[in-house]
Amino acid sequence: MEELDLHHIFSLALILVMIAAGITAIAMKFNKPYPIALVIIGAIIGLVNIPVLEPLKGFITEGEVFNFAVITLFLPALLGEAALKIPFSHLYDNKRPIIMLAFGGTFLSFIVIGFSSMWLLQFSIPAAFVFAAVMSATDPVSVLSIFKNLGVNKRLSTIIEGESLFNDGLAVVLFNISAFSLVTYAGMGIEGVGLGAWEFVKVVALGVIIGGAAGYIISRITRYFDDYPLEIIFSIVLFYGVFLLAETIHASGVIAVVVAALILGNYGAKIGMSPTTKLNINNFWDVVTLLANSLVFLMVGLEITIIDVTNMWGLIFLAIVIVLAGRTVAVYAGLFFTKTVPLTWKHTLTWGGLKGSLSIALVLSLPRDFEGREEILILAFSVVLFSLVLQGLTIQPLLAWLGVDKKDDGYDEYEKLLAQAYRYEKGIEEIKRVKKNLRITDTVTNEIIDEYQENLDSVQSKIEQLIQNQPELREKQINTLERHSLYAQHEAVERLAKEDIISPEVADQVVEQIMNQLAELESEH
Repeated sequence: MEELDLHHIFSLALILVMIAAGITAIAMKFNKPYPIALVIIGAIIGLVNIPVLEPLKGFITEGEVFNFAVITLFLPALLGEAALKIPFSHLYDNKRPIIMLAFGGTFLSFIVIGFSSMWLLQFSIPAAFVFAAVMSATDPVSVLSIFKNLGVNKRLSTIIEGESLFNDGLAVVLFNISAFSLVTYAGMGIEGVGLGAWEFVKVVALGVIIGGAAGYIISRITRYFDDYPLEIIFSIVLFYGVFLLAETIHASGVIAVVVAALILGNYGAKIGMSPTTKLNINNFWDVVTLLANSLVFLMVGLEITIIDVTNMWGLIFLAIVIVLAGRTVAVYAGLFFTKTVPLTWKHTLTWGGLKGSLSIALVLSLPRDFEGREEILILAFSVVLFSLVLQGLTIQPLLAWLGVDKKDDGYDEYEKLLAQAYRYEKGIEEIKRVKKNLRITDTVTNEIIDEYQENLDSVQSKIEQLIQNQPELREKQINTLERHSLYAQHEAVERLAKEDIISPEVADQVVEQIMNQLAELESEH
């Protein structure tokens, strides 16, 4: 019976992966943010009665399953991958806005939403601040996927990503204190405030210590190995090991993972990883996080459909307004003394502070007998749906309106010239094809081809001039050519090995050289 149940669970998981992969592929094909597409399709699947998918919906919408999948299975991987790949220098260069948002902003949001929920939503003190903690966690995946497509300023993306890395950990700590200790601390007066503050510091500090120690140890171990499959296993053990260890001793598992991954990705990569290893570890975690994000957002869509919002519309509207107000205060007050963040970036950070799967997972982890659990659940789900769909779909027009999506100087002109060049080249190719098939005379075709070629030469001349004036465009073109050349070399060497023209040992040596060059290109850009 147990084997049958495990087989059934695996089958349901595979169906979920297939649906998530299909939706993600279609969204990427049409250059749309896949998290929003997944949430919407998930919600549609949840609302429509599809007999084949009913067992899947029942399995996913069990609170324990969703909570385990998001917090224990996916969260360490998502946080680890993000922290592993972000250069410490980028965080250091933007440390002030990141610290002000992740620490000061999160706490301000927590206070504003907490007290507003007490007064406007009539929540009890624990319920109000649990809701505040849940709504203080941000999920940047949707926004960052849009930023990547638009080529938004890298520093703005770093600030959002850096905030989220630490913001999630603090939100989880505040949630645990609010859900399980707040009443006790509140009843003790000033002493309770001190104990609450000490609990907060202790949980965060232990997370930093565990993550720092484990990250350092694994980084040192990598010096004795040059085997990327083994080092990938080390990274898996590190991310999940520090998370589980920290949670076991009531420290912040999220903070532990972020610190450990930052150390491995910067210190460990510097002292113990070859370029080939770095490239392969990054590629491995790219695959893992794409799969995890796809599953998480589809599950969010399915999960949202189980709530009953009957007679709750007024409270839902109030909750959305309160959460937006909390985020607004967090950004503008948190960055008030930070002069290096433009006003348009603050607008973007405010509207781009989306809520996601972590918020839902935290609410579902509340004990069944927690006072106000159902109301918090309904409001949290509603805010997350509003955030991912409405805010997610409007962030791109907002970026365009604010001018935040502007690319490097000259890049728009380069794209227009490139489009014209392709247009004339394809036109010439088609004229030659039609001439051959329909036996059109040389006189007629040459007349049109000469005109097209003249236009093409003019465009090519403008591109050359633009590249002379914009060295970064030249670097991008060189990088693109080198990468495609190395891909072709890799394929050619593998083909020689398959045909027994060269030995596997020689092929491995040459492939490693090629992979090292690719890794160097990736690190430069």
